[in-house]
Amino acid sequence: MCGIVGILGCGPVADQLIDSLKRLEYRGYDSAGIATLEGTLLARRRAEGKLRNLEARLRADPLAGHVGIGHTRWATHGKPTENNAHPHATERVAVVHNGIIENFRELRDELQKKGAVFQTETDTETVLHLVDGYLAAGLDPVEAVKATLSRLRGAFALGFIFACDDNILIGARNGPPLAIGYGEGEMYLGSDAIALGPFTDTISYLEDGDWAILTRQGATVYDHRNAVVQRERVKHSASTSLVDKANFRHFMAKEIHEQPEVVGHTLARYVDMATERVLLPTDLPFDFREIRRVSIVACGTANYAGYIGKYWLERLARLSVDIDIASEFRYREAPLGKGDLAIFISQSGETADTLAALRYAKEQGLHTLSVVNVTTSTIARESESMLQTLAGPEIGVASTKAFTCQLMVLAALAIAAGKARGELSEEDETKLVHGLIEVPRLMSEALATEPQIEKLARDIAKTRDVLYLGRGTSYPLALEGALKLKEISYIHAEGYAAGELKHGPIALIDENMPVVVIAPYDRVFEKTVSNMQEVAARGGNIILMTDAKGAAEAAVKSLVTIILPDMAAMFAPLIYAVPVQLLAYHTAVVMGTDVDQPRNLAKSVTVE
Repeated sequence: MCGIVGILGCGPVADQLIDSLKRLEYRGYDSAGIATLEGTLLARRRAEGKLRNLEARLRADPLAGHVGIGHTRWATHGKPTENNAHPHATERVAVVHNGIIENFRELRDELQKKGAVFQTETDTETVLHLVDGYLAAGLDPVEAVKATLSRLRGAFALGFIFACDDNILIGARNGPPLAIGYGEGEMYLGSDAIALGPFTDTISYLEDGDWAILTRQGATVYDHRNAVVQRERVKHSASTSLVDKANFRHFMAKEIHEQPEVVGHTLARYVDMATERVLLPTDLPFDFREIRRVSIVACGTANYAGYIGKYWLERLARLSVDIDIASEFRYREAPLGKGDLAIFISQSGETADTLAALRYAKEQGLHTLSVVNVTTSTIARESESMLQTLAGPEIGVASTKAFTCQLMVLAALAIAAGKARGELSEEDETKLVHGLIEVPRLMSEALATEPQIEKLARDIAKTRDVLYLGRGTSYPLALEGALKLKEISYIHAEGYAAGELKHGPIALIDENMPVVVIAPYDRVFEKTVSNMQEVAARGGNIILMTDAKGAAEAAVKSLVTIILPDMAAMFAPLIYAVPVQLLAYHTAVVMGTDVDQPRNLAKSVTVE
């Protein structure tokens, strides 16, 4: 969604706001803007498109104010134009907003009847006119915001500055994340710790329903009942180096290549390599022997990680597992057994649909376990238990390293569940853990296929449609491969279970259709080969991802065969994810798309 930042500084803040927005641009990049208090006047600079356009505007027409707010937008209401860009402002107040005001239509009608003139197409402008109206009626900034918040329905994070006071910045959170940063005679507000990293290492996170008054002397936080509360100050390590592309052309490329390292870090958190045993870093408040059914809930790439986790939990722990798209989980109204387990997977830990599903599961009496990358996130805090992925900040919108770290956590969890339920012996556990320990090395070897994939991408870039096929755990990976290609290259792609080919998709096969087949040499390899033969017979161009034995046994002519190292079949998705990601990445590069910030997408989707 959008990224917001606010600064109460001791000197000009425009450059600091821009610096912070650069770290938030992964959250949205349709337009950007800042507002500062210039004496007693609020001044704005806004620009359509990427942040560099705003920088150019500021070079031509700089701002010198010591108080300011900034915004980088992912449009929900209104086109991504300069006029719709935040901050929105009147003579009295300026506001930035992340989220959706669900009742904006009725508020807008009410305000228009009172004489308010709307200048934009956004839902945010209703917030602006509400606050401005209260200010015009004589309320001070604090009371005006307090009264406004009571009128709003939806998911939002807000930041306000005022023409009448150069020592106040107000923030509010109801859903999307918002953090307060503490400096020396300066105070900060931001969507995440990364945004505040260059200025301070001391932050506190607002909780749902909180709103805060910041002055240069500190912050006062109120909860949803307007009672003063204390939110813990924590130290963070979000430095500027975390968002540096190093020697890579794109963040996505860097993050693909980081996978052996970060997956290794995640592995070390969950496995005792010396004894080859799974050691979960936290005691779970339930006994796997008493769990009858598991529900896995997530969105997008995280959902496909969950799909692979379903295979592992069912096979290794003999647990019945349902997999749900988070946005459908509540509405399906499936019977949920009190005392059973629901697992929620999210990189950001702020995904609105997943958070809503979590709260629904808690209401139904389920144990809740989250797999998240951000331990201070809302999903992490509201879950009964939390398992962290140690992927580090993922800036590229298309998830890569977060996905494979999620798989590593789910694999360790499945082994732990299988051991607890008596389905795995110590010998079984040792064998499986040994396979996990090999994963970082095997991922490094898989990265060596990049030159071959880069060449292949030139052919893929010329196509309009691509089909991905797989069986077993390779089927969810086929879904993920298709998603990756769609996300960043804008080529239409579909993932299918290979056995479903003959039930419809085979009608699409012709000499112009590339078919990516993910087929490690495992117990279903022969059946996958049969499906490849069906494709070959109809002139389809097969791109086979397999190992040396699979390549030797395939007996099907392929356009390209990408040979990956030999490995334990159980955890092959962790390694095969690498060429799948690389193919999407290099295809997008060939096509000249914006790899890190694909159109219409945002990293953290904090609205339903």
